[in-house]
Amino acid sequence: MEHRRLGASGLMVPALSFGAGTFGGSGPLFGAWGSTDVREARRMVDICLEAGITMFDTADVYSAGASEEVLGAALEGRRDEVIISTKTSLPMGDGPGDAGSSRSRLIRACEDALRRLGTDRIDLFQLHAFDAGTPVEEVMDALASLVRAGKVRYTGVSNFSGWQVMKSLAVADRHGHPRHVAHQVYYSLIGRDYEWELMPLALDQGLGALVWSPLGWGRLTGRIRRGSPLPPGSRLHRTADFGPPVHEEHLYDVVDVLEEIAAETGKAVPQIALNWLLRRPTVSSVIIGARDERQLRQNLGAVGWSLAPEQVARLDAVSHRPAPYPYFPYERQEGFARLNPPVVAAPARAA
Repeated sequence: MEHRRLGASGLMVPALSFGAGTFGGSGPLFGAWGSTDVREARRMVDICLEAGITMFDTADVYSAGASEEVLGAALEGRRDEVIISTKTSLPMGDGPGDAGSSRSRLIRACEDALRRLGTDRIDLFQLHAFDAGTPVEEVMDALASLVRAGKVRYTGVSNFSGWQVMKSLAVADRHGHPRHVAHQVYYSLIGRDYEWELMPLALDQGLGALVWSPLGWGRLTGRIRRGSPLPPGSRLHRTADFGPPVHEEHLYDVVDVLEEIAAETGKAVPQIALNWLLRRPTVSSVIIGARDERQLRQNLGAVGWSLAPEQVARLDAVSHRPAPYPYFPYERQEGFARLNPPVVAAPARAA
């Protein structure tokens, strides 16, 4: 397994990491993802470690803390072999202090996560959403105190806009606090919005992308095809409205090319979709999930080989969508392009 630096930090992370959203799954969303118990989770961890996956991602909101509890139990006795990433800020209850990123909430959320995970430190502690009601100065100071206390090693964010990331980094620089090193983002062949603003920002500011839902919310598994009904066992029957939107024709166009390349390479459709992501600038790690061992082993087949340049070009072309304002002038006019060359033209990392 290739390892990469997480942004501008010294932390080395595997190119693929494991998302524990299926662990202890309950409720309409996470229950549809899976309900992996501790015994099954230990087996998943065994397979990951054998393959070189040492980073495991979760969040307090995943099944109301059950994901962290199951992950902690599955990692028992192996804590020093792994990197644990978790997230907070989304609501964990109906009380006034049960959501957001206030100082009291962050400290309590960190203590709760440490207890559920059965560990004395969190390697990467991320804000799961921007809290517009709490001053950024308070947020960054609280995170800095957790780092100084040794309870958190690095901090990051998830699903922030460009200005929210930059404001956080500016406050950190002004007060001498640790900077965020990671941005956990949605990015896939059918969802490339990350490239327009957040990817250039990540390059400029040294943020490593941790990619969630790299298979487009389960749409790039190879089971969804043009002219065919949604498979009976697909989680999309219950979770489609929770995830990123996509136009059906765009999805089918991308899947058509994925299937062509699958026939050419002998690889599975999801392996090709994951391999494409691993070549993109700023991507430090792609988070894969799995409901069972078969699915996990298939996703592990995304590394150890590379798509041909011509195949990458075909995927780039079919997955491209018109740039939103204010970025579309850079695509259409030579003068703008010279001043703002596309980030995706930058040298890509080998998978």
